[in-house]
Amino acid sequence: MKEKKSFLMIPLVQSVLAALLCIVLGLLIGYLVLLAINPAGAGEGIVAIIKNFWNYPSKPAQMKYLGNTLVKTAPLLMCALSINFCYKTGLFNIGAAGQYVVGAGACLYAALKFNMPWFACILMALIVGGIWGFAVGMLKAYANVNEVISGIMLNWIGLYLVNMLLNGVKESTSPYTEQIGSVNKGALIPSAGLDKMFTNNKYVTIAIPLAIIIAVVIWVVLNKTKFGYEIRATGFNKEAARYAGMNEKRNIILTLVIGGALAGLGAAFLYLSGYEQWSVTQSSVPSMGFNGIAATFLGGLDPIGTIFSSFFIQHITSGGSYLDKAVYPSQIADLITSIIIYLCGFVLFFKLTLTGMLNRRRDKSGKSGR
Repeated sequence: MKEKKSFLMIPLVQSVLAALLCIVLGLLIGYLVLLAINPAGAGEGIVAIIKNFWNYPSKPAQMKYLGNTLVKTAPLLMCALSINFCYKTGLFNIGAAGQYVVGAGACLYAALKFNMPWFACILMALIVGGIWGFAVGMLKAYANVNEVISGIMLNWIGLYLVNMLLNGVKESTSPYTEQIGSVNKGALIPSAGLDKMFTNNKYVTIAIPLAIIIAVVIWVVLNKTKFGYEIRATGFNKEAARYAGMNEKRNIILTLVIGGALAGLGAAFLYLSGYEQWSVTQSSVPSMGFNGIAATFLGGLDPIGTIFSSFFIQHITSGGSYLDKAVYPSQIADLITSIIIYLCGFVLFFKLTLTGMLNRRRDKSGKSGR
């Protein structure tokens, strides 16, 4: 007779429990930091971060600011998928931040300099992001340069190249690029009526459902296709994959090209909504690519789980703006996110510990039942 598998032994259940544990511990440590800064308002502060758009009393205002959170969730999800996809091949694509940057530069330049339509601007971001990933992949496959080192170097190269490029399309009185809505409305991603669902929030576009669809497609590719099988096999054991006839170098390069294209696409989803303008004096790489690391690991390295974890990470990040700035720094939200990233490193440990405990309990009950 087949033994019934314990509910807690199911990998998905263990991943969800591990993610929830990371979230609870991250919020708890964040609360302790607030407590150390000013005990009087610590409780209200952590609640304000968690509530985010629910801090507003009216339903229309809540929906509008929920829309803002979703606008920034779409690019975060794409960066998380970029890191997730590459991780399946055993690659840590920390260069997703730079791929995001060059994607932003490509779509903004195409929109503001050449007046291209939104779909052409998206295609430019996707291509240039893929090229940036290709550079990392070539260095890894043929020169055995660690992708973390080359990725970090290309992050900064990309940042300063984009700053120089976009200097030609910035406003005359500020360091920010021109507003797409004023220069080329055709470059704005259409809302298709979604804006009306969020109190006429004009920044809510089809980028949000597109990002979710792409996450589902990535899951299908990784789990239901021959290419996805080869990607995962290469990640598990490169030598075994090569012995089985798989082209290891091609898989590494192609994975990083796709990862770069996803990160570049994420930048297009944000900047072509009109929500933000690029500052040509920017001296640090945007955090979106790095926050993608938290989202992908918190999501259990699963594209579907990453949809929910991306929303949570962005929810907490946006919630930091509701802290009392006279008392607490808004970077507390970033601290909580960083702690969650750190705790995600213990997810495997948590799973192994839980599985060991359940196996010991099962063995003990089996012996007593004899």
